[in-house]
Amino acid sequence: MEKNPDKGFVALLGWSLNAVEAAENFDRRYVVVAPDWAEDYCQQHNIPYVPWNFERLNDRSMEIAQTLKDMGVDVAIPLFEETVEWAGAINAVLLDSPKLLGQSMLLRDKSLMKRRAQLGGIRVGIFEEAHDKDDVIRFLKRVNQTLLKLDGDPNDPIHFKAFDKAGCLGHRVIRTPDDVDTIPEEEFPALMESHLDGWEFAVEAWVQNGKIRFMNISEYVTLGYSVFVPASPELEAHRPAIRRELEKLIKAFDIEFGFVHPEYFVTNDNEMYFGEVAYRPPGFKVFELLERVYGFNAYQGLILCFDPKTTEEEITAFFPREVVDADGHAGCFGVYPRRRVVSRLEIPEETENHPYFESHELTPPLEETVTKRTAFGTHWGLIYFRGEDPHVLRDLLKHQEDLDFYV
Repeated sequence: MEKNPDKGFVALLGWSLNAVEAAENFDRRYVVVAPDWAEDYCQQHNIPYVPWNFERLNDRSMEIAQTLKDMGVDVAIPLFEETVEWAGAINAVLLDSPKLLGQSMLLRDKSLMKRRAQLGGIRVGIFEEAHDKDDVIRFLKRVNQTLLKLDGDPNDPIHFKAFDKAGCLGHRVIRTPDDVDTIPEEEFPALMESHLDGWEFAVEAWVQNGKIRFMNISEYVTLGYSVFVPASPELEAHRPAIRRELEKLIKAFDIEFGFVHPEYFVTNDNEMYFGEVAYRPPGFKVFELLERVYGFNAYQGLILCFDPKTTEEEITAFFPREVVDADGHAGCFGVYPRRRVVSRLEIPEETENHPYFESHELTPPLEETVTKRTAFGTHWGLIYFRGEDPHVLRDLLKHQEDLDFYV
């Protein structure tokens, strides 16, 4: 597509084919900053590309900011958790705003993030940092003592999370001191938090000039397995309250532009608790699901909200109206093999023949033994569904958990 020289020039940090295609079909100039292995593909397909290895921030970190600045890039957009800090460091230089680096640190470190949220008057559960297994056992005991548990009562679980990994990676649920023994040493230090009983869901919000330009509520059917958009009417009923919480979050973290992806819990008495927030697109292909029902490209929305040269008119023309403009509901299910040994991929007939079934991206197994999942683990691929009725879709996604896709 024809590029507009008066609009911003953006750098996409990390490799995502869908993001590249979106940028290719949009009116902004762009460059992809990705590791060496993307080079051949970029050359073959004429994709503007700068090689960079996103290892830890180091002495050479300024180099990439300078390279992009010399090219005339206006802003860097993180596509993955691992590139959020890089975007902060680069944008601090490109936009001449040193606080962006500090802000990106807050958005990467789960324990700093909880503290900042708490300072902003946002409700969070009890949390602490763990440096070794003894810390975890102490925290488990203390939380349960606080909850007035008697001897012999089952413990309330606590959650153990890696400081800076995306989503479910490195997330464990700890119920007994024996569970603590299974944590490998290299997972420390980590964040521990009390268990919040409630309805967990995620939000995706495109922000520009400190204002929410489009807000989606993603409903989890089972965390780590399935999600659909827009949410059911029962969860959408909380939209005004969710929006207020989100505005508090944007203010607490001083977010002027870009995109946020927080997770919340609604308790039975309608109180809302903050779980965590990410400054990059969500997993589970939520951007792609949104395009299925709303028709707008969420990656292009990302570019608009990051670009300092975007106008108010463009924003208004680009985003649809929340919920009312959605054509049905779209969801996906992440498949994990349920057996220890598998030999082939076999999509159940009841899944494939369901009117809501759209497509899948599962591949035949490469090896027969299924590796044991640590914590939540990584799914083997997604199955996509789309239909009119959110309740039918929700039950359908839940039902997939009982089926075998690898036999």
